[in-house]
Amino acid sequence: MNSKRISPKWIKSLQQGEIFVFGSNSAGFHGGGAAHMAMQWGAVWGQGVGLQGQTYAIPTMFGSAEEIKPYVDDFLSFAKAHPELKFLVTEIGCGIAGFTPDEIAPLFQPAIDENIENVYLPESFWE
Repeated sequence: MNSKRISPKWIKSLQQGEIFVFGSNSAGFHGGGAAHMAMQWGAVWGQGVGLQGQTYAIPTMFGSAEEIKPYVDDFLSFAKAHPELKFLVTEIGCGIAGFTPDEIAPLFQPAIDENIENVYLPESFWE
């Protein structure tokens, strides 16, 4: 059985090697929520996908969770390729984008099934 790797509910600071994973829009307009917070750790205005400073953007402003899945899959591949980093996933898509944890959490199931040890998920995603 895998032990739960839980990201903090409120991330106020990052240690070296920690990456803040947040939901974005594809245009990279980080104006609110976790995306706005990510700006302090290197998120780049106009870049809506991928690694930016100590952050990783996953676009979530779509009509269905299925449209988010390819971006989550890309993120999980990236995380597997960078075991030296610790990825703290926020409740992506569950704020401004309007999804629920029940809709988004299954997208991260491979992190559990494949035991991607450097990906930490919100408690709500585990539930």
